[in-house]
Amino acid sequence: MAARLAYCREHLDGFRRLVLQEPRGYPGLCAPLIVEPSDPSCDVGMIVMEQGGFRPMSGSNLICAVTALIETGSVDVTEPVTELRVDTAVGVVSVHAEVVAGRAVRVAFDNVPSFVVDLDRPLEVPGYGTVPVDIVFGGQFYVQVRADRLGVALEPRNAKAIIRAASALRQAADEAFDVVHPLLPDSRGIGLPMLFGPPATTGTDGRNAVVLPNGIVALDDPETWSGTLDRSPCGTGTSGRIAAMYERGEIAVGERFVHESMLGTTFAASVRAPVEVGGLPAVIPSISGRGWITGHHQLVLEPDDPFPTGYTVGDIWGTGEEVEQVQGR
Repeated sequence: MAARLAYCREHLDGFRRLVLQEPRGYPGLCAPLIVEPSDPSCDVGMIVMEQGGFRPMSGSNLICAVTALIETGSVDVTEPVTELRVDTAVGVVSVHAEVVAGRAVRVAFDNVPSFVVDLDRPLEVPGYGTVPVDIVFGGQFYVQVRADRLGVALEPRNAKAIIRAASALRQAADEAFDVVHPLLPDSRGIGLPMLFGPPATTGTDGRNAVVLPNGIVALDDPETWSGTLDRSPCGTGTSGRIAAMYERGEIAVGERFVHESMLGTTFAASVRAPVEVGGLPAVIPSISGRGWITGHHQLVLEPDDPFPTGYTVGDIWGTGEEVEQVQGR
């Protein structure tokens, strides 16, 4: 699967942009590719297309993909629980889906081992000063920080300020820290930023904002500090978050942590078990949520289409002719 991910990055970026960019896509769109698994014990393989490039794993994309596979009958379905194994470029993910009358009403998965690279690492972020950040891996690498450290509150009305701060944060972290998975050398670089804070809704334990890159970010040009808010509570980011919480002693094995997105949707997370990965302490996160099918689409590319890989326009997209591929460069 790692080789397939590398192939996608090298040969299929035009296809990714065709699907995700205008006129077929928009800045908040992602698209998981379902392929034959490399591991014979798995039911399907998955590679994720995001605005920042091809990703090895994404929790929200996995939940949506499993929902679609079950509800379209694309995999063998049993009720009340359908179990699947999904092959990804960073390992096998075990899925347990609650199914009622053919619909996936809850999708839970045990993610790949997630771990901390560093906690409270000082990072100089232009325009925001030096802030203590966590560098974590939850299926991809994240830089995570309390939102108030950057002077922003996690409220929907603050979307522009959140995006600006998070975009600068990710770029600063990616330039400052050379991170590589201890067992997977192709998995490297800070892919995404997460700002987190206290709960805002009854029944939740925390709120977060993840910002997807939608253009090239230059730290010496604040006009380029742009991106798009993740609409989901972020599965891989939440995995990294509870890995950091576990290392700090803030969560115990089996304890439930409900993470809320800026949209108000939630994922429930817990630490399934402590493990090791490449000699580093790690955890197996368990994440659960729900997805819905909203349509069945057929995309068309005519041979004389003047934009065979789509296009971006500066009114809703970031700076640059195309979205920067953050990883695999």
